Amino acid sequence: EYLATGSWSGLIKLWSLPNCNPVATLGGHVGRIGAVAFSPQGCNEENVACLASCDSDGVVNMWSMSSTRRVAELPGHNCRVARLGYHPSGRFIATACFDHSWRLWDLESTTEILHQEGHSGPVYSVAFQNDGSLLATVGLDSYCRLWDLRTGRPVSFLEGHLMSVLCCDFAPDGYHLGTGSEDHSCKIWDLRQHKCIYTIPAHKEMVPFCKFAGTPTNSIFLTASDDHTAKIWSHKGWMPLKTLSGHETKVTCIDCSWEKKYIVTISYDRTFKLWTNK
Repeated sequence: EYLATGSWSGLIKLWSLPNCNPVATLGGHVGRIGAVAFSPQGCNEENVACLASCDSDGVVNMWSMSSTRRVAELPGHNCRVARLGYHPSGRFIATACFDHSWRLWDLESTTEILHQEGHSGPVYSVAFQNDGSLLATVGLDSYCRLWDLRTGRPVSFLEGHLMSVLCCDFAPDGYHLGTGSEDHSCKIWDLRQHKCIYTIPAHKEMVPFCKFAGTPTNSIFLTASDDHTAKIWSHKGWMPLKTLSGHETKVTCIDCSWEKKYIVTISYDRTFKLWTNK
């Protein structure tokens, strides 16, 4: 098992789990790294481009874990790419760009197959539904949009946050969507009803990252905040289960291993912390 971290220095580092020993350093970026993601298909000889990264200069790189080298670059972005995400099939990647658009890329041909506008401000994050049919985008215009990837057209417009929306993620059940905002809250949306069903007064500062983890019948909701904490919430009751404290400043990212064995938090204090359920 590996953990990948990206920093504003432009470096990506790979760490072994659970010992957190450094494995490799990837140096293909100059700008500040906004996101690093592993392919949902895992890293093996058949899946060459199994790690993706993006930065503030608009560079999107694909990496091979077998040789820890850059195998491709997705060209065309002329400004900051804030976040990216793999399609569940592992064949496609979506990128969120500060030119108010998002793009869909075919990794087999490393070509852009969809370029969509719709937000009135920079697009900050993207997330795929677990069956790959829908994409959620959120942005600094304070809105969330849902897109049908079969047609490339928007199918729903979710409004309710008072400030910029910085993160989104689909629940494993496929019909709940979580969003986190600069307004300190998270909202849970029911896509069957096309409305917000619960607002979590999650933190005392902005929520730059949120994440569902688990299975359709047993999942949790994770949030990270500028208030120096990360929190674990129940799904579907949305009750606080645990507060992860220990970072000295803003917590910028949180993630969880698929079996919920490990949770990792990353902070402006230049550290990451690995948490277990023991």
